[in-house]
Amino acid sequence: MIMTKKFKILTKYVKDISAETPDVEAYLFVKENISKYKLNIDIKSKPLKNKLIEIQITFIFEDKEPNEKKSYFEIVYAVVVKIDDDVKDKKDLEKIILCEVPDTVYPELEKVFLNLVHDSGFPGLKFEKKVDFNKLFSERSN
Repeated sequence: MIMTKKFKILTKYVKDISAETPDVEAYLFVKENISKYKLNIDIKSKPLKNKLIEIQITFIFEDKEPNEKKSYFEIVYAVVVKIDDDVKDKKDLEKIILCEVPDTVYPELEKVFLNLVHDSGFPGLKFEKKVDFNKLFSERSN
């Protein structure tokens, strides 16, 4: 079954980007422990005019442990989409915002985010698996 996309991406850009490592001790500690870091994802949307929606996908990569020595990485990636006129159902709209758009831009977002982390002095880092937005969405819906 082929699903036609019910949206069109008009533009996408990095809205905010941040990498913080306070000092060399923290850097060396993080270099040893970055495998324990967790990726948090947050998706927000706000309607613009003319059936346009801005979707903000935020990646926060941080140590959840209460360590003194830590780094913090965050990116807010904005995507402006035009939703097709025939999308009337709230559930369909939610799926577009929370699954389909993030899924479409994920490869690019991951690349920008990993470049940030690599350029911050942690070149070995990669994410084991692609984020499954459909899974996150269905967990959220239940």
